[in-house]
Amino acid sequence: MDINLQIKSLLNEAELYRAQGLFSEAKDKYHAASALIHRIDRLKNKAGLLKAISGKIESLKKKTEKVETGPASPELSEKGQNLIKNLFGDNDLQKAVALAKFGQFERAIVELEALLKDDAYRVDAAKNIMRCKMAAASVDDAVDQYVKWYSTDLFTGNQLESIRAYLQPILDQKGIDKPLPVPVGEKSQKNVSTESGGIAFSMPEPEEEILDITSIGITFTSGSHKGKMVEFDVNFQSGGMLSLIISKNDQGLIEELKDGDTLDDIQFYSPIAMFKGAVAVAAKTRINTGPKQGDFCLDLKITST
Repeated sequence: MDINLQIKSLLNEAELYRAQGLFSEAKDKYHAASALIHRIDRLKNKAGLLKAISGKIESLKKKTEKVETGPASPELSEKGQNLIKNLFGDNDLQKAVALAKFGQFERAIVELEALLKDDAYRVDAAKNIMRCKMAAASVDDAVDQYVKWYSTDLFTGNQLESIRAYLQPILDQKGIDKPLPVPVGEKSQKNVSTESGGIAFSMPEPEEEILDITSIGITFTSGSHKGKMVEFDVNFQSGGMLSLIISKNDQGLIEELKDGDTLDDIQFYSPIAMFKGAVAVAAKTRINTGPKQGDFCLDLKITST
């Protein structure tokens, strides 16, 4: 791979890890990018890039110290948590996800676990439990949870495979060599090579359920980013509703977005497919409590794929 592409890839991965609260992994990627930049003698704005990366690393160090010395997940009062549920959720799954979006992971997991008894919510609840565990603790916790579920009869083979197919690509992306056990009767959904050696991405059929979306690309039609596509990580998902946590530092990107706005030409990325569609802005909310205080929660409803 071209060294410039390697640097860009490392910086993108660092930002992804930072957005997910994986500060140690983010620092490793920034250090790797810095080492590559040092190797290039003639690089435009080399000093500026190194200074910017150094600032990112220093910021991550401070965040890590804050996490280690402070409460792992600041908890609101029960009254405050109930208010979040009622304001940002129309059904039990959305209410539990709303708690998670505002950093109330412990209660969110409790309520999501209760939904595992309901076949209509079971798989979505399980995937969001995975998201909570990765955000609040570590990927290892999510893996342990999957292994526990694998040893029970709570899920059907197809349901468990859906959960595995969501988690395994995340492990692979992070370079974690932990193949998850495949449910009996299910085939491991590895990337299938085409005859030309490329990756065969499958397009979702209209009748299929919404795929797990890991990130989206928004092409802005106005403002300073007009005509440019900016990628955002999807932090939580409830069916066709995607929740993005936008840093207060990136507030300018979404400043002009209003509830009800339609965004076309959206690029969706999932572990098994890339496809385009449209979304509608369901809500844009400033987070005033919890570990994401000052950031924004942008809820987008998928309207077409």
